[in-house]
Amino acid sequence: MRIPFTKMQGAGNDFVVLDETQRLYGLTPAQYRFLADRHFGVGADQILSVRPAPHPGVDFAYVIHNADGAEVENCGNGARCFVRYVHDRGLVDRRQVRVQVHGGEMTLRLDDDGRVTVDMGPPVFELPRIPFEPQGLTPRFAGSWEVWPLPLAWMGGTAEVPVSVLSMGNPHAVWRVDDVAAAPVADWGPLIERHACFPRRVNAGFVQVVDRRTAQLRVFERGVGETLACGTGACAAVVAGIRHGWFDERVEVHLPGGILTIAWAISQGLQAPVLMTGPAEPVFEGVIDVPDMT
Repeated sequence: MRIPFTKMQGAGNDFVVLDETQRLYGLTPAQYRFLADRHFGVGADQILSVRPAPHPGVDFAYVIHNADGAEVENCGNGARCFVRYVHDRGLVDRRQVRVQVHGGEMTLRLDDDGRVTVDMGPPVFELPRIPFEPQGLTPRFAGSWEVWPLPLAWMGGTAEVPVSVLSMGNPHAVWRVDDVAAAPVADWGPLIERHACFPRRVNAGFVQVVDRRTAQLRVFERGVGETLACGTGACAAVVAGIRHGWFDERVEVHLPGGILTIAWAISQGLQAPVLMTGPAEPVFEGVIDVPDMT
């Protein structure tokens, strides 16, 4: 099967974007893995599919598959690339679109400066909805919000990592570290991702508080590994930091691939939407032969 695609990136988080508005390709998890493979396929952190609106009130469906072939609930950097793609391809003539994702709906806006702002909706803190199962753990408080002492099997013993847990349409565990450059992302990221307390696995964020308006962040993404940027991870880190009293309501998040601006008006209540602004750029277009794979 020959499939046209567009390669895009947002702050270094890279994507293969497929236009399935006219027909669905019916790809298998193995075929998504092939497209994401950096040696034999196109290479990407995620595959984004643009599909027809499933009901009135939204413009498109937005479907995301990780590099491991699994469908996931949300991707903030991908959302920015999504709206840039549908606008550049002439699939919509408005700068603002509303899309259906696995976990709900999102509003996306192409700004005059070429960046994209995404209304990510309110964060989710209810543990069953994240989902997070504490399994007898007792939380501690940092500021007015709890952190959970997550035990990790490490070097023949047990290490304890204090994480803040929430969902931005997908699950996140945020750990504040003193030096993000020295954080054990490669070693402890996989342990957090697959911890038994997270039945659907989790994205592990390692955040350094630079000042009240600046953060540095690295994210080990579920089903992908460490990426150059993670939009929902940046949102989760800022929301956690605001609840703990570390940040103001607008924060620049410096990731290995670029800078995202995250705003959350907690003064309006916990149900205030999280707004994420950042770049979205096309890289190249092409056509690829996708083999039959099950």
